Amino acid sequence: MAETTEAARPKGFRSAELGWPELHRIPHPPRRVPLVGDVIGADIRSPLQDSMKFGRQLGPIFRRRAFRNEIVFVWGADLAAELADESRFAKHVGLGVANLRPVAGDGLFTAYNHEPNWQLAHDVLAPGFSREAMEGYHPMMLAVTERLTDRWDREGAAGRAVDVPGDMTKLTLETIARTGFGHDFASFERSRPHPFVNAMVGTLTYAQRLNVVPVPLAPLLLRGASRRNAADMAYLNRTVDAVVASRRTAGGDGDLLDRMLETAHPETGERLTPENIRRQVITFLIAGHETTSGALSFALHYLARHPDVAGRARAEVDRVWGGTDRPGYDQVAKLRYVRRVLDESLRLWPTAPAFAREARQDTLLGGVHPMRQGAWALVLTAMLHRDPEVWGADAEEFDPDRFDAKAVRARPAHTFKPFGTGARACIGRQFALHEATLVLGLLLRRYDLRPEPDYRLRVAERLTLMPEGLRLHLEPRTPGVPEREVPVARAAG
Repeated sequence: MAETTEAARPKGFRSAELGWPELHRIPHPPRRVPLVGDVIGADIRSPLQDSMKFGRQLGPIFRRRAFRNEIVFVWGADLAAELADESRFAKHVGLGVANLRPVAGDGLFTAYNHEPNWQLAHDVLAPGFSREAMEGYHPMMLAVTERLTDRWDREGAAGRAVDVPGDMTKLTLETIARTGFGHDFASFERSRPHPFVNAMVGTLTYAQRLNVVPVPLAPLLLRGASRRNAADMAYLNRTVDAVVASRRTAGGDGDLLDRMLETAHPETGERLTPENIRRQVITFLIAGHETTSGALSFALHYLARHPDVAGRARAEVDRVWGGTDRPGYDQVAKLRYVRRVLDESLRLWPTAPAFAREARQDTLLGGVHPMRQGAWALVLTAMLHRDPEVWGADAEEFDPDRFDAKAVRARPAHTFKPFGTGARACIGRQFALHEATLVLGLLLRRYDLRPEPDYRLRVAERLTLMPEGLRLHLEPRTPGVPEREVPVARAAG
């Protein structure tokens, strides 16, 4: 089939009936109402968890309609594996991702597939995540984590529980800002979140709200929210422009921002434009810390709820790192069980909980469902990671041993996708995994983590996922000294 023409390229939201000729084959919630769709029983505050509920009821492929927009959802492992086939499908920029384009434009995460700046930026920036580059980031990751532990030492000494999501957000924002752009937000010196974080959360929340409000009513229903979003975007732009201007004046040390400013494409000689540099910096500052902070927060929740797992992970840290005060870069990858804990947390709650795929040409999904070129489906990663055909009848339970080497080799491909899939998967995956594993190792070695007895996991949604209201109590420990047994009920949440 001929290449997609410019006019035919899908941009933003396209309702499912435009691309699925036999949409009637796909089940939908039973109480559909004319004009408004599947609104009965829907929870607009938690659309991901709401869709997970319907996925359990309706099966591995289903659809939902909100007013004039209908979405096809997929979570079955076989269908998701088909959608991961790069020869047949590509990333689709729609839903909340397209809603972020006013601020992120053709940045790596929000660019349409046909926009040339995506490939240019990817080729220029990919060396910034090489082993050599990662080794250079490692000391700064250690330094930022020490700022966190200084804060947690004070909170623990005062008998106060720590705000896990809030502090993980500070940690990961400072890490990407310092390693990538040589900037210090001074997050740990603030009693409240940095205004950049507030603006970022505002834009993410607004992008999600646009998905559930009918387009004709958005100007009326979201008038105030739209003004706040414009102010948030303006603040993000001003902040990044100041960071870039400072770097142009002072020079840098070969980090991501230097690559954006100084590096030409190795084959074409092209350079990123000033506008695209701003968009890439915003993309990295948001995507480079928001998802990692959620992953760390969920992992710490599960470690606190499962002292047997925490004890095993802590024993590995003591054995591998010994008395080393500042573990080296190569020592982080040796924490294999700690990494399993992180992977299992990402399985249950992938902080980027879905990704969209569009057909490169007319095709047949699962041998049953015809899709026209440009038709798309939303893969529910959080449900794919719970498919009992892959993960077993206990898929809702927390068990890091699902990720021991033998179990991983036995599973089909494309069943674990916390970083997306294909050519457009997260460019910073290794950065995030190294940072998160290092932080978990350092915190496990330093503290016993105690949950608040009455806390039950609540998941907040703002395009990404975060455990809401999670606070932990800390008890300092001495490396190498076994922790005392504390009975905590074993639970999936």
